[in-house]
Amino acid sequence: MTTIAFTNDKSPSQVLGYAGGTITVLIWATWFLVTRHSAATPLGSIDIGLIRFGIPALVLSPVWLKTGLLPKGLPLHLLAIMVSGSGAVFFLLTTLAIHSTPAASSGILLGGSMPLAAALIGIALFRERPDGTRIAGLVAIVAGVLILLTRSLADASLPWTSFVLLPAGAILWASYTHAFRRSGLTAVQASALIAVWSFLIMGTLALIFGISLPEVPLQEIGLQVLSQGVLSGLVAMVAYGTAVRTLGGTQAAAFTALTPVLATLGGGFLLGEAIGMTEISAAVITGIGVALSTGIAAPRR
Repeated sequence: MTTIAFTNDKSPSQVLGYAGGTITVLIWATWFLVTRHSAATPLGSIDIGLIRFGIPALVLSPVWLKTGLLPKGLPLHLLAIMVSGSGAVFFLLTTLAIHSTPAASSGILLGGSMPLAAALIGIALFRERPDGTRIAGLVAIVAGVLILLTRSLADASLPWTSFVLLPAGAILWASYTHAFRRSGLTAVQASALIAVWSFLIMGTLALIFGISLPEVPLQEIGLQVLSQGVLSGLVAMVAYGTAVRTLGGTQAAAFTALTPVLATLGGGFLLGEAIGMTEISAAVITGIGVALSTGIAAPRR
């Protein structure tokens, strides 16, 4: 008799992984909205980056002070991939794109592309063999993105940079996921190292280009501190790392299936962005595709 993977008994570690994935995707959805909102403030990407990485770097300072900035036994290329893939480079690319892209479209182009990129990297570099369910999911993701692309080309609603920077960000995040799985680090250790190295990068950029933080109202800074620094930079990073470590990258990535749907609804209800059947259809199709592509709904005998 065939059953679905989610109906099987779960160990405590699996429950912890599912909780981490759920927390991550809920925070990601709000991150899209708050980052999009910041476009209407004097805050620039460097300003937000200092907040995003400064808070977790400070909170987790006992961790990175203990491991060192270059932990023994950790290959430098894995550290570089993790810092780039989920730290400063990822943040700068995606923030620039999100500032000019509606939250619904950002959720599809970034959140939908992440598991697709992870699957393709797994196939190309690690010889993973997707089954029929995963292949169907990948096809659905491509269909959802194509729906959005067709709509944007028809009314010129999205800049071309959205279709370059957000998928590029997805590739970076997928690379980070694979690198983290092979690093031997715990979720907290990886989060600490990514935060401190990214903060150093942002600090260097701030010295070169300057910042706008003194011009920003305190309530706006407070919003970014909560969303970017505490939730996205600290809680979500540890939660996602926990999900990857306990479930594996494949099942952990499945939780991003909710991101396009939540970002679409949040963009409409909280930011007043126009949502039509095209956006809703693309979000739902992409979300279903992500769930299928990760194999979370694959039948087990």
